[in-house]
Amino acid sequence: MTNPSMPVTKDKPKPKMKRNKIKNDQSFGEKAFLTFTYLIIVVFSAVCVIPFWIVLADSFASEASFLKNGYQLLPSEWSLDAYIYLLQGSQLLTSYKNSLIVAIVGTLLAVAITAMFAYVIAHPRVKYRNVLAFLTYLAMVLGGGLVGFYIMIANWLHLKDSIWALILPYLMNPFYAFILVAFYKSLPYEINEAATIDGAGDIKLFFKIILPISTPVIATVSLFYAILYWNDWYLSLLFIDDHNLHPLQLMIRQLISNLNVAAYVGGGASYQVSAPSNSIQLATVCLTIGPIVLLYPFLQKYFVKGITIGAVKG
Repeated sequence: MTNPSMPVTKDKPKPKMKRNKIKNDQSFGEKAFLTFTYLIIVVFSAVCVIPFWIVLADSFASEASFLKNGYQLLPSEWSLDAYIYLLQGSQLLTSYKNSLIVAIVGTLLAVAITAMFAYVIAHPRVKYRNVLAFLTYLAMVLGGGLVGFYIMIANWLHLKDSIWALILPYLMNPFYAFILVAFYKSLPYEINEAATIDGAGDIKLFFKIILPISTPVIATVSLFYAILYWNDWYLSLLFIDDHNLHPLQLMIRQLISNLNVAAYVGGGASYQVSAPSNSIQLATVCLTIGPIVLLYPFLQKYFVKGITIGAVKG
């Protein structure tokens, strides 16, 4: 029996119960945060994907359906007229071939030249590397102007109506070079010293050792160059008059311009051109972005790593 004169004490909660409560609160907070994060990602993904889907779906819409209903997630009337109109001649295949040649050859040459030039700038034993880095930065900030650029390509180099006029001007992008410089500087210099002791020269060192371990950043820069060459229409507008050398982007620009001119000459909105002009614009977008969309998944695993590696050192 208990003594009535003794004070009654309350039982204290066990520490284990407190830890379980804190753990449950933390797990609930983490679940709420993850749920909110996933919701934001889903909404953002929908915002990005829906416009692409609308372009793809409405490229198969008939012109009458498009004029009546505008953009739809699912067209009320399907048609292949836009693609038939684009594929009825040989110019599309010719322009596709030109764009592929420019993108593949230009990307390979540009990546090789930019990677070697960036390695020279990043090498600590190159005497004038700081001067070269300053000139590269100066070229990125300043430009020679359109007149001087046109005279150099067309008159001095005689590249008018040549496929090289679409490749040579983009062979060395200063910004991409500095991305490679930041990566090269993040590599331990002991790699160079060990290879030199083993008898490797500078060329063998770069191609046998440095280049294989630079795969992430090389893949990233390659993707940048491929997009640059594939999407460019400005150089062909300046230097290419022969339609057999027109790349895909210029062909699309000329095609849409001709449709717009026909609409204007015919009296604006009241005039109906024979070609499905609205669907053609959407179909050309689908044909244009196809190779880049197919290329990106193979380089995605290198993209984030390549763009961020070496970013804290430079």
